[in-house]
Amino acid sequence: MNSVDRVPLLSVRNITKKFGGVLALDSVSINLWRGEVLALAGDNGAGKSTLTKVISGVYHPDIGNIEFDGKKIEITTPAVARKIGIETIYQDLALSDNLDVGANVFLGREPVKRVFGIPTRIDRPFMQSAAQKLLENLDIEISPTKMQRPVGLLSGGQRQAVAISRAMYWNASVLIMDEPTAALGVPEQRKVVALIQRLKKQNVGVIFISHNLSDIFAVADRIVVLHRGKIAGERETHKTSGDELVKLMVGGVP
Repeated sequence: MNSVDRVPLLSVRNITKKFGGVLALDSVSINLWRGEVLALAGDNGAGKSTLTKVISGVYHPDIGNIEFDGKKIEITTPAVARKIGIETIYQDLALSDNLDVGANVFLGREPVKRVFGIPTRIDRPFMQSAAQKLLENLDIEISPTKMQRPVGLLSGGQRQAVAISRAMYWNASVLIMDEPTAALGVPEQRKVVALIQRLKKQNVGVIFISHNLSDIFAVADRIVVLHRGKIAGERETHKTSGDELVKLMVGGVP
């Protein structure tokens, strides 16, 4: 992926994070390139979630820095991360089950109709139309009827698609996905994997966290394995195996 004449989309340099006496991250560095899926693998407590929360502005590193498109940035809050172009989709998706697809895509950033410059009401037709076009561009099939329903009535794969669509509408350059296929059936897992592959073609950089090695091998270009807050190894997907990754995850030498 990388080349001497290219700048990483996202560069995390020597990140260290402590919680009291616990060293959660110990001088961790990773690069993410445009159109790349970088998988983070490791057992519970390895540091995967802490690292992504530093990148997304939930936690502040004690040591280290982050660069975006070659420029050093300060990610002080999740709102700052989103403004930069870093969106995170957590396992619980953070969708409002009682609202429809359009309302979820624009949640917290609803467009309004104005009369003589004065906001009068939320522009729901625009939200529905924009959401439908976005889903079509991502090759996601949700019927117009289901678009009008509360997202709590959609399938798990469709809900994941709505969460991804929301991130893409707001021009995400980096998409962090935390266990996106967890609790999904095999057919829906495949749909999410296919969606991630489409995001790659749109030049989005994806950080993919999963315990499912088959999903990792299906979508990832590179794999970084964390163990007790340190990088245990980094492999190109086509040059490694499940057995090698498992050994790295448990701290062994493959």
